[in-house]
Amino acid sequence: MTILDGKLAAADWRADIARRVGELRDAGRPTPRLAAVLVGDDPASATYVRLKAKACEECGIRSKVVHLGAETTQQQLHDTVRALNSNSDIDGIIVQLPLPQGLDYKAVLKVISRKKDVDGFTPENIGRMALGMQCLPPATPAGIIELMRRYGITTRGKRVAVVGRSNVVGRPMASLLMQKSGMGDATVTVCHSATVGMADILREADIIISAAGHPGLITASMVKDGAVVIDVGTTRIDDPTRRSGYRLAGDVDFEAVAPRCSYITPVPGGVGPMTIASLLNNTLTAYERRRMQR
Repeated sequence: MTILDGKLAAADWRADIARRVGELRDAGRPTPRLAAVLVGDDPASATYVRLKAKACEECGIRSKVVHLGAETTQQQLHDTVRALNSNSDIDGIIVQLPLPQGLDYKAVLKVISRKKDVDGFTPENIGRMALGMQCLPPATPAGIIELMRRYGITTRGKRVAVVGRSNVVGRPMASLLMQKSGMGDATVTVCHSATVGMADILREADIIISAAGHPGLITASMVKDGAVVIDVGTTRIDDPTRRSGYRLAGDVDFEAVAPRCSYITPVPGGVGPMTIASLLNNTLTAYERRRMQR
């Protein structure tokens, strides 16, 4: 059994991104710039934005945080995003979730330029991905693909079970795995809350990717020997023994499942670091397509 070390893989990926950004700087070009829109005063959201800004700095990518008050209207948020769309010095835009009550994120997605949508969530990018066209892919699924690639895990002809059908992970993950590509060509089944016989489906899978957000959902009896298990779930569980007062739990019963696997991700330290690295890679890709392929 091999642990899929997302921290190590992400560090290698970020080092490659830093090298490419360094080459731009050495050539006298401006470096990429990411803008993060933070609305309201949610502490967790503020922390996530700080982590992303720090990761940008480490790779030589410039970052800008646009902090709007909790009283921001839908129109004001749209106007802010449109201003970033038209700003030639901004290469990537993210709108940090969750938004305060009363703001419609799906409406915001229609406003973000697909060429600067480094989260990969806009309808245009999702549609282009489904059609196998050039796009900026959703950061977490793309990070998972890259993690498997770096560990030499192939997907061609494999049976893959994706647990969860969210627009953020489950659906785009399935779409990427079905693409005619070096890290696609898989036979994919998407399981969700209405799936009948999910355990039987998982037992047939060569690769299980779970993004359900239900701690301990995947047990040892659901996993066949030699399977690859990738746990995207991260749920906060109260834990008075921790300084933070909580711990992160994945969808997979790690201790019981790990001995049966060929590869498995830990939580934390698996998919999470790859998501941030994927976001940085999308920012650099957006820069290259917009500024260098004219």
